[in-house]
Amino acid sequence: MKTVLLALFNTVNDIARTISTEKGIDILPHLKRLWGDLCKSYLVEAIWYYIGYIPTIKEYMQNAWLSISTPLILTSAYCLSEDLTIEALDSLELYINATLHSSMITRLYDDLGTSTDELQRGDVPKSIQCYMNETKVSESVARNHIRHLIKKYWKLLNVEYISNFNLANSFKRYALNLPRMSQCTYQHGDGYGKPICETRDKIISLLIKPITLGIRDSST
Repeated sequence: MKTVLLALFNTVNDIARTISTEKGIDILPHLKRLWGDLCKSYLVEAIWYYIGYIPTIKEYMQNAWLSISTPLILTSAYCLSEDLTIEALDSLELYINATLHSSMITRLYDDLGTSTDELQRGDVPKSIQCYMNETKVSESVARNHIRHLIKKYWKLLNVEYISNFNLANSFKRYALNLPRMSQCTYQHGDGYGKPICETRDKIISLLIKPITLGIRDSST
């Protein structure tokens, strides 16, 4: 743990030092706060697991939108973007909806794809199990409810993307693309922790296989 913490500490400080040198913007307080929030959310989940507590779906989501790490990822990505300004960075906390909706979608897609395997490995109940325990419904009903929530948050995120002119364009783009990536990764199961054919084939097709343009040789 000490080795991991030292690597994290050095990496975050190196990034902050680079941005400060190149743009004169101190991003370190923002990154420190977000890493602190993420670690606190992990601690909450650890306590739940240790005492065998199954939270309500509301309790779970209030913590899970942070533990999915989307707020940290979005802000870190924005700190490395070309349109970073200190004014926009300071205002991100005032326009939390884009981050919240993006986080909810990413978390729920993750839960649909990974909850079964993660519970077998030893982890806290996810949104599906929390909803099942709270409402006494079957897993299939709970999964349909989670899909309904995903649709709800997609609509809210789209509204935020279109109507919120205060957020930087790059940040809004990241907030939209991260749940898209989550959907692609987890729509056929745990495409990250336990890659299966569909997810692996998509990645290979996108990044590895050459694009065939189908242009015929003019000499033939």
